[in-house]
Amino acid sequence: MQTVDVTGAATRALRRVPEDVADAALAAAFLAAMVVERARMLSGERLSAAVALSVVMAGGVAFRRRVPYAGYIVGSTALIAEALWIAPSPISPYANLVCLYSLGLYATRSRARWGPLILIPGVVAYFAKFPSATLTMPAGVLFTWWLAWAVGYGAARRHEEQRAARQAVRRAAVADERLRLARELHDLIGHTVNVMVVQAGAGRRVLDRDPAKTRELLTGLEHIGRDALTELDRVLGLLRRHEPAGLSDSLGTAPGIAELPRLVERMAQAGVQVRVRMDPSASEVIPSMDLSAYRIVQEALTNALKHGGAKSARVTLRHDGRALDIEVCDDGRGSPAGYLPGRGLLGIAERVAAFGGSVEHGGIEHGSVESGGDRGGFRLRAVLPVP
Repeated sequence: MQTVDVTGAATRALRRVPEDVADAALAAAFLAAMVVERARMLSGERLSAAVALSVVMAGGVAFRRRVPYAGYIVGSTALIAEALWIAPSPISPYANLVCLYSLGLYATRSRARWGPLILIPGVVAYFAKFPSATLTMPAGVLFTWWLAWAVGYGAARRHEEQRAARQAVRRAAVADERLRLARELHDLIGHTVNVMVVQAGAGRRVLDRDPAKTRELLTGLEHIGRDALTELDRVLGLLRRHEPAGLSDSLGTAPGIAELPRLVERMAQAGVQVRVRMDPSASEVIPSMDLSAYRIVQEALTNALKHGGAKSARVTLRHDGRALDIEVCDDGRGSPAGYLPGRGLLGIAERVAAFGGSVEHGGIEHGSVESGGDRGGFRLRAVLPVP
């Protein structure tokens, strides 16, 4: 047997009702109640005037969202006129209460603050026809009406804070996406252009004496360019989207640890012999870490080629289930004293920080174990904790 959620269904149905229709229905209910009450107490010209003022007050309720300030002013004026020159109504003040609440909720901050002040002459005029009224009666009305305004005003300010928080989150997401796309473009273009420049230079040097070698270098140059265009199209495709999207949406076509052999091949064509030692489980990490690990190795090898003039490098990837440990050592010139990280190393640090990991880099002392014992070099190590 199925259970029908009548209350939930009614709530959802009410939410689907347009706001203008709901306000018009509420205004019509107030108008009907005020006209019936006025018809029982008044007659003739006084009844006609009271009905006209009731229409004005109901109009303030009908437009309480669209023009809350004007609706409250006009409704309060009609209420004061009714109380002073016709007769106080026990119903029309509640229409004014709805307008005051709506003023606090829907009006701008500066206009909403006029509500409590405008309320005072209205209460004074309403109780002017009650000589026997004690001070507690208008004081109680003032407190109740001010409380309704305060509830609406407080809700509006909370909504403003929530909107501001959502906008801040969206801006942060856009900024983060742009940063990640900038890193992707830097790693992709920086690596590809450097390898292509090196290969073009090598081809130029052997052009006259070794046409076969030149042809091989040019073929490799063509393949590198095609691969770069494919990756560039993937990254730029993210920029064409209407909404910020995480890179994880396209990680299925992004490079990863499994693509390291192709990277090693490109580096060999550029003159850097790379050895890779990798745990079998290193490629079983989540897609975002897989991409970051590839980019870290790619950037480290690009730096070895561009800045270090390295002839060989060693890449080690260890995976113990808790973290992915990446180490890249080369036999290049190392780093000068007091060097400052460039965009590539800063991009690596940002990738590592996204996983709450750590990164260290610096020159290798001459004759150390990491450099093979014959010359200096540069070492980079990044540890990415597994989420």
